[in-house]
Amino acid sequence: MLDDATPLPDDPRDLKDLVARLAEELKHRDLRIAKLEHELAGHRRHRFGSSSESLDQLQLRLEDEEIAAAKDDTPAPASKNEPKAEPKRKPLPADLPRNETVLPPGEACGRCGGKLKVLGEDVTEELEYSKRPV
Repeated sequence: MLDDATPLPDDPRDLKDLVARLAEELKHRDLRIAKLEHELAGHRRHRFGSSSESLDQLQLRLEDEEIAAAKDDTPAPASKNEPKAEPKRKPLPADLPRNETVLPPGEACGRCGGKLKVLGEDVTEELEYSKRPV
């Protein structure tokens, strides 16, 4: 290339030759840069591989359409005032023996020591199976 210290020729023909030579040199450098960038991209693909998480644009559009269709099909969430659905399991027969266990609530909060209030209760039944001796 041309340095700042190199004087330019005064002859127009020499100036045209200089411009042509510099344009040719610039063209070769651009080709070399493009070749090296292509080579670097190949090395990156080889080293890191293509990401399995990347999706092409068509697949993304299809998924967006599926999501929009699913949103249209979903019913509105049930309001809080509606009664809960009945349990699906049948209750255990009344003739089975039962052991009732009542867990006493704590008296005070473990953090601040304040008095606790009863908010509700949970009732569960478990069936224990044991083989009868023969």
